[in-house]
Amino acid sequence: MTLPESMQAVVCRGPGDYRRERIQTPQPGPSELILKIQACGICSSDLKCRDGAAMYWGDGDRFPPFVKPPMIVGHEFAGEVVAMGEGAKAHFGVALGDRVVPEQILPCRQCFYCQRGHYWMCEVHNIFGFQGGVAEGGMAEYLRVPANAVLHSVDPRLSVEDAAFLEPLACGIHAVNRADIQFDDTVVIAGGGPIGLAMVQLAKLKTPKQLILVDTHDDRLALARDYGADHGFTPHRDDIAKKIRALTGGYGCEVYIDATGSSSGVTQGLEALRKLGRFVEFSVFKEPTTVDWSTISDRKELDIRGSHLSPHTYPVAINLLARGLVTAHGIVTHQVPLTDFERGFEIAAQRDSIKVVLITDDT
Repeated sequence: MTLPESMQAVVCRGPGDYRRERIQTPQPGPSELILKIQACGICSSDLKCRDGAAMYWGDGDRFPPFVKPPMIVGHEFAGEVVAMGEGAKAHFGVALGDRVVPEQILPCRQCFYCQRGHYWMCEVHNIFGFQGGVAEGGMAEYLRVPANAVLHSVDPRLSVEDAAFLEPLACGIHAVNRADIQFDDTVVIAGGGPIGLAMVQLAKLKTPKQLILVDTHDDRLALARDYGADHGFTPHRDDIAKKIRALTGGYGCEVYIDATGSSSGVTQGLEALRKLGRFVEFSVFKEPTTVDWSTISDRKELDIRGSHLSPHTYPVAINLLARGLVTAHGIVTHQVPLTDFERGFEIAAQRDSIKVVLITDDT
């Protein structure tokens, strides 16, 4: 395939400054690929970055900026291999025409963490869609896959919609694995966004004693029940900790996974957990969260576990989707053309949507 000289892309030039531009189409270097992007999801982190959240744009002396504009945005994408640099076929083990998905991180392969196999904690930490010139994103017609990418072939049984959902699903798998769910556990997942609803399906596969979703929207609670949740509660009507204690003999849940991105979700979880419980924090927060650490130590002796990205979970995500054990049906609520990305972002910012996917016009 002969690549066009130019392409359309969604370019971030600063907080609130996202533009559809026509730019030069990337070309592959040695051991690199060019993908024709088929679909790219809009993540809550894309919205927070657009809105100028400090964790992306820096916060004075606390931490430096993470993003490097101008940059093509988007990290939840899948595409078809349409061009290959010298040695790329042997390097990645794929061929022209294959549908593939790279993991969101581009590990440096040299730092302390990469050298020890913990590539998802790479100190350099380039992520597709956040560092211009190094890790351009998938809200474009074409994307260059650098040689240090972690690439996976997509099962041909998967739809474009499913393939674009692999990144959030893989993240959800890592969080659920971190929870170490046992057969007799009561598991609470707080936050019924795309990844929270994926976690419901994944946690159900672990066959816990009880599975609960907490969210503020009844339609998401109903969807969670379709996915296998036993109960759905909303903090607008329910005393969450009281409800959970009533289902657990007064003790509380064994596992609480927070996917709310809200400080109230954190304090709610600490209250809802039983002594010796496990708290998994998945969320990305706009602002710092303060809690009473005595609850974690002296009162309950809790295990607090973070969850970041999706190490070694993309193959699992691909397999579960291909086998029909999890689904994006009901989660992907809107498909919007790339050319109308502004409307896509507007829809994604509304709570009556769940997952918005941008589709290239000829897909």
